[in-house]
Amino acid sequence: MDRASVTGIIFGIGALMVGQVLEGGSLGSLVQPAAFAIVFVGTVGAVLLQTEMPTFMRAMRMARWVFQPPPSQRTKLAGDIAKWSLHARRDGLLSLEQFMLASKDAFIQKGLRLVIDGIAPDKVRSLLETDLSAYEFRERQGARVWEAGAGYAPTIGILGAVLGLIHVMENLGDPSKLGSGIAVAFVATVYGVGLANLLFFPMANKLKTIIADNVAQYEVLTDVFHDIAGGDHSRVIEERVVCLLARAD
Repeated sequence: MDRASVTGIIFGIGALMVGQVLEGGSLGSLVQPAAFAIVFVGTVGAVLLQTEMPTFMRAMRMARWVFQPPPSQRTKLAGDIAKWSLHARRDGLLSLEQFMLASKDAFIQKGLRLVIDGIAPDKVRSLLETDLSAYEFRERQGARVWEAGAGYAPTIGILGAVLGLIHVMENLGDPSKLGSGIAVAFVATVYGVGLANLLFFPMANKLKTIIADNVAQYEVLTDVFHDIAGGDHSRVIEERVVCLLARAD
């Protein structure tokens, strides 16, 4: 569990609640199901309109990374790279097949397969960079779903405010209904701005950071496979490992 994310959520929501109490307001006045339905469901609808369903579902699955990020693989990868380099130098490239079969990572499997097949080093790099670009684009599209939600939520909140004011105008002759209409109007704006700036934007940015870290690891692996395919000195590969471990947890 990522404690920073949990703490951030508590601080963000807590600040709103404490501020409401300090201003002399009631916490109950912030609970408006109608306003929440307008803002949240409306935002989801807007995001779905601009997003393909597979991308939307990927974004939903990625949301768990905010609170439970994928464990760092840098130290394990560094050990694996050392093994690949040793076996390739000592037993030849065909000895890497055992590692290819044991790996569950499609990118690593492809890289090792290209090296084993004797593909030219530059071609290995080119093919892996193409795969890496596709991976980065696909993952960033998922993060952009949350970014899009952050863009739409405040505007949908304004729509909720306008609907609330319309309700107020329709019931000017009935003072008992004025309070609820005004509450929906203002709380809808709070929900829209709050969801955007306390949830959606931070989630999108954190996902982008995680994706960038994963891409950086694959970039190092691309260089490693290029070096192994070219028969480079083990010292060169060791330098790749140093780069990989530079940001290890």
